[in-house]
Amino acid sequence: MLHRLRLIAVSITAFFVAGTLGFRYIENYPWFDAFYMTLTTMTTVGYGEIHPLTQRGRVFNSFLIFFGVGLMLQTVTVIAQIVLEREFGELLGRRKSKRMIEQLKDHFIICGFGRVGRGAAQEMQRAGVSFVVVDNDEHRVERAMRSGMLAVLADATRDETLRELHIQRAKGLVSALASDADNMFLILSAKTLNPKLVISARANEEESEAKLRRAGADMVFAPYYLTGHRLASSILKPHVQEFMDVFTKSVGLGAAMEQVRVDHGCEMAEKSLRDLQLRREIGVIVLGIRRSNGDMEFNPAADSVIHAGDYLIVMGEPQALHRLETLLIGAGA
Repeated sequence: MLHRLRLIAVSITAFFVAGTLGFRYIENYPWFDAFYMTLTTMTTVGYGEIHPLTQRGRVFNSFLIFFGVGLMLQTVTVIAQIVLEREFGELLGRRKSKRMIEQLKDHFIICGFGRVGRGAAQEMQRAGVSFVVVDNDEHRVERAMRSGMLAVLADATRDETLRELHIQRAKGLVSALASDADNMFLILSAKTLNPKLVISARANEEESEAKLRRAGADMVFAPYYLTGHRLASSILKPHVQEFMDVFTKSVGLGAAMEQVRVDHGCEMAEKSLRDLQLRREIGVIVLGIRRSNGDMEFNPAADSVIHAGDYLIVMGEPQALHRLETLLIGAGA
């Protein structure tokens, strides 16, 4: 379609150049009169001849009429086709998005597609998980859709919007709206509709962190504070910061960090790390254990026993992490 538009633009330009030059040198029209005569001929408005035409001029004008009318019809056809394709394309796109939303389950909802929400969406897209973006700004929604994401133009703070996104079946929600007040209202609404929902929220002000947690957020991040902290760390402890960047972004060394849940009935449950020998047998390093009661055990000792419901914070190559996940979850399924 773009090629056809360019071809028509070139054809119209060539038509005006040829017509203007023809009336100028065949009939000795002034330059503007020659251009105006070409314009009225092409558009078939029927104003008549500006100056009387000679026989040669009428023959030339006949060719202009023939080609001009054809060119105008072609232009109108292409423009109409573009409009119809856009309208039907948007309609089909909305229907497709609606069908995809109806099929969502164990998904994540990203509320707000500003800088913070966009970063969260890109990370989830890289992880290959199911998620939907919701924002009340049309340009942001279009940007998300152009990036291949499922996006909805709506107000995330409204209960109707959250229900349409099937929050009852959702696994988690990212609250990245512009203001702390909007994020707090969203968290309260989301937790009311789905008390089991895991919510990660953005806080513009540090003092809002405690309020957002009381509202129901499981994790709260202050992006400006975190950015400042990382800037300072990159100068004071550059090698430590580089190491953290490698593994939080899962690039550079072919390794990644992951959390793996110990399922009920798993054969590895109720055994110590020394008995399991995860580093030797599977090739993963256990960095920490999040107990089922919420306690975090950093750098666990070899005699630490893992229980059903615990989460192992591990590091290793993707294949090894997948194998461990299969042993801990699949065995108990």
